[in-house]
Amino acid sequence: MKATAELQVMPIGGGVSVRKQVVRIVELLNGYDFIIETHASGTNIEGELAEILTAVAQIHEALHKEGSVRLVSLLKLETRTDKTPTLAGKRL
Repeated sequence: MKATAELQVMPIGGGVSVRKQVVRIVELLNGYDFIIETHASGTNIEGELAEILTAVAQIHEALHKEGSVRLVSLLKLETRTDKTPTLAGKRL
């Protein structure tokens, strides 16, 4: 099932800058067959629902292994039955 999502991952307790973790998250997402668009507070994703959920789990596992002690993620998902959801269809 195709889906669009907005993902925000917040590393907590590692200092003020999270740039290293954000770069790593984008690297992990690029390993999937997704269309992604980064923005100031997160990343928009277009892809298969199951792969999006797998990617979020992979991000948490990888960042924890790489030293992030605490992560909080916000994930908004959209699926549709009347048409295929796309990021392009969301642009004004």
